[in-house]
Amino acid sequence: MTVALQNNNSCLVASLSGELDHHSVRMIREEIDTAISEQQPASLALDFGGVTFMDSSGIGLILGRCKVMGGIGGTTAIWNPPPHIRRVMKLSGIERLAKIERSPNRKEDIK
Repeated sequence: MTVALQNNNSCLVASLSGELDHHSVRMIREEIDTAISEQQPASLALDFGGVTFMDSSGIGLILGRCKVMGGIGGTTAIWNPPPHIRRVMKLSGIERLAKIERSPNRKEDIK
């Protein structure tokens, strides 16, 4: 699992790729939280376009980042989850806390 961080007009974009499980979440969480602390973005976008697998640790990662962003008055969005991961997110109720959408540079709809 890797994460690439980019600040785009006060939106911190965390592009995730690979398998998001309990082995990788700690490192990802630390990298994202450090960037949030240093940059104080208005919003965080977690781009799941490259994620091939996610277990409940991924839900915890999302929930924690929503809490961190809420603590600084920011918002969280989830971009481009593959259909099988989108189903897990929907079942967990994540969409009540974070908007699930396609990123601005993708054309297809998220279902």
